[in-house]
Amino acid sequence: MTHEVRRAGARPGTHVDAKAEAAATGRGAKGPDELRRQIERTRHELGDTVEELAGKMDIKGRARARAEDLRDRAGAMTVQMRSSAAHAGQAGMRYRKPVVIGGAVVAVAVGAVMVRRHRC
Repeated sequence: MTHEVRRAGARPGTHVDAKAEAAATGRGAKGPDELRRQIERTRHELGDTVEELAGKMDIKGRARARAEDLRDRAGAMTVQMRSSAAHAGQAGMRYRKPVVIGGAVVAVAVGAVMVRRHRC
């Protein structure tokens, strides 16, 4: 049994045997159920493609998503910086006494040098 079909885009009057067409494309359906599955799969793929294209065309939506992403990243950085500052503050409290003593020694030394220069 031979079914003749006209190829999409072909000139009127040009017909191709359905089996030859299936062999040429390499994706011929082996029965009506498989053909239905192929059609559903193609519809699904086409729907996904249309969604992707629509998403690319939504400039405002993409800008909002990008701004939200940047806000989230900035918030995460703020939390990280506060945590680092708190940790540094705790470490500074641990070494506060030696730093104050060292600062006092430097201040006395600078004062002594200034007094000597002033006397001469």
